[in-house]
Amino acid sequence: MASKTIIPDQDALKRVGAQVRARLEANPEAYKIPTDKAEIFAIGDFLDADECKRLITMIDQVARPSELFDDDAYATGFRTSYSGDFDPEDSFIRSISRRIDDLLGVNPITGETIQGQRYLPGQQFKPHNDWFYTSETYWQLERKRGGQRCWTTMAFLNEVEEGGETHFTEVGIKIDPKPGVLLVWNNALPDGSPNEDTMHAGTPVIRGVKYVITKWYRTRKWN
Repeated sequence: MASKTIIPDQDALKRVGAQVRARLEANPEAYKIPTDKAEIFAIGDFLDADECKRLITMIDQVARPSELFDDDAYATGFRTSYSGDFDPEDSFIRSISRRIDDLLGVNPITGETIQGQRYLPGQQFKPHNDWFYTSETYWQLERKRGGQRCWTTMAFLNEVEEGGETHFTEVGIKIDPKPGVLLVWNNALPDGSPNEDTMHAGTPVIRGVKYVITKWYRTRKWN
């Protein structure tokens, strides 16, 4: 009899997935994207115009060439945006973070620091998953820093003249940037295994500039 493949954090991913799923499905302001391949929700007007403007200014202050865990993403063209982490002790950032925590109904200690991202014309983030590949060397560090990523939240801060959609390549949908909209998706399947169909890309900006913020959640306390 073949042995069962062990998936790190599977039980936690299953538990948190069910918890957040139930909360979002009960929220009349959360629109569920119609697909059987992934659990993706959109919340309109999560951020108001003044909040978006303030976050854009803060992104410009912290932005630097984006990085990945084990690759020079900027030099290779895989991820050519600029990004930066906000100060989690900043009162404004803390208030935004708490609202996202409350929306999902998760323990705040599992949330990573909110990151801001800026895409200039021609910049992009090629198709990728947000969950960690546990066969890679970086997993040994991330396992200790809070474990696997369960849910992703990403808010659009401005309209883009052309391009810059969020493309869920396996689901087959492209979502145009709309100021204040928060996207939320489960990086795992209901059974707690990583969902390959959450593959997504930030398509190249053709005209204008794109600003977003992202907050990821782990299965345990994030360090």
